[in-house]
Amino acid sequence: MKKIIALVMALLVVMLCGVASAETAAPKIGIAIYQFADNFMTLYREELVRYLTEDCGVPAENITVMDGKNDQAEQTNQIDAFIADNVDVMILNLVQSSSAASVIQKADAAGIPVIFINREPVKEDLDLSEIVCYVGADARQSGTFQGEIVAETENKGDINGNGTVDYVMIMGDPENIDAQYRTEYSIKALEDAGLTVNKLFEQRGDWDQTKGQELAATALSQYGNDIDVIFCNNDAMALGAYQAIVDAGRVVNEDIYLLGVDCLDEVKAMVEAGQITGTVLNDHVGQSHTAADAALKAVAGEKLEQYYWVDYVKVTK
Repeated sequence: MKKIIALVMALLVVMLCGVASAETAAPKIGIAIYQFADNFMTLYREELVRYLTEDCGVPAENITVMDGKNDQAEQTNQIDAFIADNVDVMILNLVQSSSAASVIQKADAAGIPVIFINREPVKEDLDLSEIVCYVGADARQSGTFQGEIVAETENKGDINGNGTVDYVMIMGDPENIDAQYRTEYSIKALEDAGLTVNKLFEQRGDWDQTKGQELAATALSQYGNDIDVIFCNNDAMALGAYQAIVDAGRVVNEDIYLLGVDCLDEVKAMVEAGQITGTVLNDHVGQSHTAADAALKAVAGEKLEQYYWVDYVKVTK
């Protein structure tokens, strides 16, 4: 009877997740998140754990989730502990994607597959092992969508009418490829639309709302009405920038544009209310489910693709 029940449970896992087998129905999974305080990654990890436990049948006690506290040394210790504990697979949102090579080498030596999420390692690092992959959205697409949203406004982003789109760029972590691509491709989209652009201000805000507000306030103080657009690499910084815009007596969509990425619920409501010009949906549900499925494939011994992409979605009023 126990064997029959076990077989039924295994079949349910196969039906729900499409990847697990009787031998891999209850793997030990180590999940490392760069920082629990991040709004988007909170949604991501909560959905990841929910999907693994409720939809894929992995017991909650088999899943360990660690907060890297935005400290790579601390996160490295956590990953080393996963390896020492002989987890079956690791799902890693690195503090610094540049640390991927050393992580891959250690995990590969231990025979532990690694699913990188949200922060993309360079391809040369992924090439180091056949049991690693990256699950995420192509940040070039998110930057392009930001630029297109501005180019599609009535005045094509030139809200002060001087013939140039004068912009402020509030970046995430400049070592993060998502920050690099969102910064580059948002402006490329404007240039590809035939618009003249002028960078007034660009600083790193490290994905943080408070820093986003501080940087936007500084830019608004320095450049005032010369600013047409404030681009933010994520919604948290856009929320901070919005407060700075209000404090400066400016009005979004009347005398300045404001863009974010992630489509947090709060920002989605603000876009609908006209308080933020637009954002880009970073699909935490699709990405977390894809990451979980890839992890269970790896545990089952199936060959991984090197990349699993989940599309962004443009979000405007």
